[in-house]
Amino acid sequence: MIKVGVVGAAGRMGATVCNAVVADPDLELVAVVDPARPGAEVHGLKIAGELKALADAGAEVVVDFTVADAARVTLPWLAMHNIHAVVGTTGFTDADIDSFRQVFGSSNCLIAANFAIGAVLMMRFAEIASPFFDTAEIVEIHHDGKADSPSGTAIATAQRMAATNPTWASDPTTHEAIKGARGAKGPGNIPIHAIRMRGAVANQEVVLGTQGQTLTIRHDTVDRVSFMPGVVLACKKIAGRKGVTLGLDDLLGI
Repeated sequence: MIKVGVVGAAGRMGATVCNAVVADPDLELVAVVDPARPGAEVHGLKIAGELKALADAGAEVVVDFTVADAARVTLPWLAMHNIHAVVGTTGFTDADIDSFRQVFGSSNCLIAANFAIGAVLMMRFAEIASPFFDTAEIVEIHHDGKADSPSGTAIATAQRMAATNPTWASDPTTHEAIKGARGAKGPGNIPIHAIRMRGAVANQEVVLGTQGQTLTIRHDTVDRVSFMPGVVLACKKIAGRKGVTLGLDDLLGI
């Protein structure tokens, strides 16, 4: 049985992760940390305010769904204590990733922009389709509690699309009646439109176009439990993935 700790356990995503770990017979929830709510209980465990509780409980894998500033502290600490990390936090820079590669040696780290297996497939399908189209745009919709935009998934999707098609047609727009109407230009100058909507969870569609046709690839998340099969898979596989792994693709064999 793999001993798992959760950082950010009091948040909605952290609580969902705790439920998924407890429900899986191969995983054991041994420690929960959240500086915002120390002393509260999650599945019979008291939430700790400091990372030290993870090492004290013998956690082998720690799941982090916090924010980039917090994770920049947590991940080097986990590496120093030889604890594997499964990370759903987004907003890391290339310099952050390089620094994580330098510290994770005895233990490993997986960072994914999205743990929903359908979303991972959506990104892969968009990557495959990109060389066959001339134009593309990304629309992402998230709940109104999400502080950052565009989403890490949208940025990662555009990066992968730009890598397989470096010759997208230029934007014909010469005048925006309202500035920003054409969205933000992401990797490859692919427009990304971010919507924050009460009642939504996480949705993304990629629209690709070429002469006489369009292709829409869309993924909808209606509940946070959609991320849990990917999180559980990562907890079970991370020990066998040396250093830092980006995305679930390798674990899924795609």
